[in-house]
Amino acid sequence: MQENNSNFMMTNQLEENDSMNLREEIDKYLIYWKWFVLSLILALGLAFVYLRYTTPTYSATGSIMIKDNQKSGISTELAAFEDLGIIGGGSANNPENEIEILKSRKIIGHVVDSLDLQIQYFYQGRVKTIEMFGSLPFKIQFLGKSYSKNKIDTTFVVTIQDAETLLINDIEKEQSLTTGFNINLGNTKHSFQILKTEDLKPIHFNKPIVVAISSRDKVIDNYRGRINISTIDKNSSVLKLNLIDAVKTKATAILDELVKQYNMDAINDKNLVSEKTKNFINERLKTVGGYLALAQDDVKDYKTKYGITGLSLEGELALEQVSLNNTKIVDIQSQLSLANWILKKLGKESETNEIIPTNLGFTDAAITSSIAQYNELVLQKNKLVVIAGKLNPQLIELNRQIEVLKKSLLASISNLQKSLEIQLEQLKQEAQKVSAKISNIPLIERGMIDIERQKEIYSELYSYLLKKKEETDISLAVTVPNAKIIDYAYSNGLAVAPKKKINYLVALFIGFLLPLVVIYIKNVLDTKIHSRKDIEDLTTIPFLGDVPHSETDEKVVIKSDSRTSTAEAFRLIRTNLDFMLASKANEKGKTIFVTSTTSGEGKSFISINLAAALSLSNKKVLLLGVDLRAPKVTEYLGIPERKGITNFITNESLTLEDIKFTISEIKDLDIIASGVIPPNPAELLLGDRIKQLFAEVKQDYDFIIVDTAPVNLVTDTFLISKYADITLYVSRANYLDKRMLKVAQNLYTEQKLNNMAIVLNDTDMTRGYGYGYGYGYGYGYGVGYLEEAQKVPWYKRMFKS
Repeated sequence: MQENNSNFMMTNQLEENDSMNLREEIDKYLIYWKWFVLSLILALGLAFVYLRYTTPTYSATGSIMIKDNQKSGISTELAAFEDLGIIGGGSANNPENEIEILKSRKIIGHVVDSLDLQIQYFYQGRVKTIEMFGSLPFKIQFLGKSYSKNKIDTTFVVTIQDAETLLINDIEKEQSLTTGFNINLGNTKHSFQILKTEDLKPIHFNKPIVVAISSRDKVIDNYRGRINISTIDKNSSVLKLNLIDAVKTKATAILDELVKQYNMDAINDKNLVSEKTKNFINERLKTVGGYLALAQDDVKDYKTKYGITGLSLEGELALEQVSLNNTKIVDIQSQLSLANWILKKLGKESETNEIIPTNLGFTDAAITSSIAQYNELVLQKNKLVVIAGKLNPQLIELNRQIEVLKKSLLASISNLQKSLEIQLEQLKQEAQKVSAKISNIPLIERGMIDIERQKEIYSELYSYLLKKKEETDISLAVTVPNAKIIDYAYSNGLAVAPKKKINYLVALFIGFLLPLVVIYIKNVLDTKIHSRKDIEDLTTIPFLGDVPHSETDEKVVIKSDSRTSTAEAFRLIRTNLDFMLASKANEKGKTIFVTSTTSGEGKSFISINLAAALSLSNKKVLLLGVDLRAPKVTEYLGIPERKGITNFITNESLTLEDIKFTISEIKDLDIIASGVIPPNPAELLLGDRIKQLFAEVKQDYDFIIVDTAPVNLVTDTFLISKYADITLYVSRANYLDKRMLKVAQNLYTEQKLNNMAIVLNDTDMTRGYGYGYGYGYGYGYGVGYLEEAQKVPWYKRMFKS
């Protein structure tokens, strides 16, 4: 029945302990508050050092609007020239494609070359290095073609010693060279000069400047990854440009130059058609101009030869008819010639598409529009090829559209060619009729008409070409940038990294979290018992008291004048014993067994000092060393081995008086040691002599303290447990595994040891013991305690755990 009650009580208690006590959990961390303070101080200190010596970075932003875009909602600046026929229809720019073009290696490469970004200059301070940009005391200039093709990736240090002298060192300062400004340096492959600038001042003297030269590809890749371009809205053609850099002026300069290079590239693409058309017209003008000059010379020579000053009225009318007819023929022949040229051009460019000259005077508006659309598609393809692979869906779609439009254009021009040939044949028939009329005119005048007719043909064709050339020049002059700048690049001067507030907050968080995690892991991995609560959570055994760790080397810690925490703990245990032995208060020979789970938990320490505490209460006390296998009492007291219980059991002639002894440290305390170590301790404890021993001492002493063997190792204690009135089960804090408490609980449940109670030994006196209390009550800490505490180093006292 009693066993069932014990099991029931244990089950209820363990269930109650499953619920978390928030205060107890917080207390687990509060006892390490000094760790938290130190961690926070270190974290904030490191954050301060990081902020002090980290180079800040700044953000530069700008915005542009992509023109000729359906989303932009703006009219083109070229609308005023639509009547000239030089504005071809084209598709709207795609903002996503323009973003890729802006970030293409070609555009960024132009920016790198323009701003000389391959070369960086750094002022070398004592702790950190600061990049210089814009206002420089000198510049590196590569000579010849070495700069545009170089793959240099090197670093060296330049020190300006005076206005004319330079000292150049490698970065390891193993080699040096003294030179001057504007002197050729390097080798035949990579030669350069150091040029003096107007910003050179005496403050730059004797200050080392680090020059870092990076390969062009590496610089381009760097800025491609750092420049961010995005649309402000999915339905908008406004793009936002952003770049973060350690130098504000450099970031803004790069963004502005990026927009400039993008616009220049777009203008060049737009001018390709006009340039090609202009070149074609110029070639034709040279040819026709030569023929016109010959015709004019023929007219002059003919008039001089025959003395003709002019034509008759009939001749003038005939010439006017001939000129009108010839103008039509020239126009038709020009269009036919262009048609044949374009057919030939399209036929040759089956693989690589090139733009076709436009504004050439086709009367068919559909063909003119188709040519403009064809050129627009080719330009889009050329842009996309730079940033996309051959399998890109957009590129495949553009190739398909170009092929379809090419076939349509070939068919349209073929039809136009046939139509022009029919018109030309009709005009030739009209020309024959006019020629028949001219045959009636006198021979000399008729020859004059033929020459004038030839001159008029070339004159009309030359005027036509001049008109087209002027229209083409106008289209080149009015070409506008592809991007309208809304906001030039700007930086507000506030560092985006590192951010002071965020860094300090992160430092506070890490400074608080780090010890929290360490303590949590320490607690999770820690399986040792530390406090009374650990014992009460895992067992239902009555708790008699705990003994703080003693900082002194004395074996007997309790004396009549001792006021240390350890001495007070033994007094408290002595008082608690009176309550547990209340039923035997008036009896003599109260026997107290002291045992433990394993060796090393302080049984002998507890036994000796408990005996001393009881002797101080004017009681007659005997200390028995019954741990026959590993006797510790004499060893602990530092006295030589002597006859003891083993001798008493094996030698019947010995009496108790023969084996008793006393020590000067504890008055009124008799001690009987274990004696020699026997080969058969268990058998000895089963004999009648041990029974006789306990019978005699119970009659002579008020208290008998018995130091027994550990119960988890041998059976010795169980053999004599029937003589015990109470069993003190010693568990050592920070030593015994919590899982070993099952041994004690099983012994208590099975009642193998009489009247069990637990004593927790070697607890930490600088912290509470499970329920937030320690030995800090009023008089408990006297001079003795302060003396003990002062023996502990300050850093151990500070981080005592």
